[in-house]
Amino acid sequence: MPSDVLDDTENGERTERAGLGLCLSGGGYRAALFHLGALSRLNELGILSRVDTIASVSGGSIASAFIADRLAGLPLAEGVYGDWEKTVAVPFRRFARRNIRTASILQIALPWNWLRPGSQTRKLQSFYQSHVTGQTLPQLPERPRFVFCATDMMFGVNWVFGRDRVGDYQVGYFKQVPDWPVARAVAASSCFPPPFQPMHLELTPAELTAGKATAKGRYAHIISRLKLTDGGVYDNMGLEPVWKSHADLLISDGGGTFKFETDDHVLDRLNKYASIATNQVSALRRRWLFDRERNGTIRFARWHVGSAVANYDPAAPGYSPDLAKQVIRHIRTDMDCFSHAEIAVLENQGYLVADASLRKHAGHLLDPARPAPLAAPHPAWMDEARASKALARSHKRFPITGRYRWFH
Repeated sequence: MPSDVLDDTENGERTERAGLGLCLSGGGYRAALFHLGALSRLNELGILSRVDTIASVSGGSIASAFIADRLAGLPLAEGVYGDWEKTVAVPFRRFARRNIRTASILQIALPWNWLRPGSQTRKLQSFYQSHVTGQTLPQLPERPRFVFCATDMMFGVNWVFGRDRVGDYQVGYFKQVPDWPVARAVAASSCFPPPFQPMHLELTPAELTAGKATAKGRYAHIISRLKLTDGGVYDNMGLEPVWKSHADLLISDGGGTFKFETDDHVLDRLNKYASIATNQVSALRRRWLFDRERNGTIRFARWHVGSAVANYDPAAPGYSPDLAKQVIRHIRTDMDCFSHAEIAVLENQGYLVADASLRKHAGHLLDPARPAPLAAPHPAWMDEARASKALARSHKRFPITGRYRWFH
């Protein structure tokens, strides 16, 4: 697929669509672990190796970068990547036991950082570079194409990091892709507000092609002050790079859900304002997808962290609607230390719900000759009484948390 379809917002909807796009939403570790389960099942079914573009946001970008770093070292036989459990799943579970949030946020408390904007995202980048990927953007695989999304705070549009394109249609794109660490893209994609400061980019107009907003030179003087924040601020499902150009979309959605409750505190109300806006935007994007599906323009399958397998197939194995809706979907969207129970249940949920959604909405992608028996990654955690008890505190956020919170 040509690189000019990477971000076509400025050109409107394309009439010719081609390829399979996979979208990994934001939602911290919760989303990343949910995506890990879905990716495992996509691999078993031989679909992951046929994906043309993987677009990701925030927590989805953590999982996506982890995969991108390891795909080249995996053997590929009959469309299935081998050594998945050893090379991908086990190390990622270990990574999700790390609290990368607290140390990054506390950077702002250090006096020598008071006049240095972006100290938090630099720390976050160093964590990703040490534990997720050491690749640079030009080293990303040619296929699938990996696109990491952030939000341009100057113009309020989607900013992309990829192997062959970096920038956005308002500011412009780099004439030559910079040799930046992929970890920098992931940090920009996941520096969610308000805990994390935006990422500051030091750019010059000479580095960029003229964008829609900068073509006449009106904003050239402020490009050097460009700031990027979490990609979920603009599009938490990661649809923007692919939804107007690809023929088939798979959407793994581990994002937050709107809470129907009365909030009495000022901070709660501020969060509710942002939640209402985000919920509305997501709803509009979903309506767009359903509309295009009805008129035959696009085919897609979407699965959500709070969905129950029974919604797709009452006879298929999976967690009950009560556990999915009342417990799993309320696991915090955070990047502190996740317990073994949280990791196992989220991975199981992603694996099972992705399979059910694919069979109902994307059966044309399945190979009848490939049986790929269904086997949850953590069968012992399919016990709902055990899972419910272990996840009783999983919706809570704490200012400073570590693995010791789980010992009691």
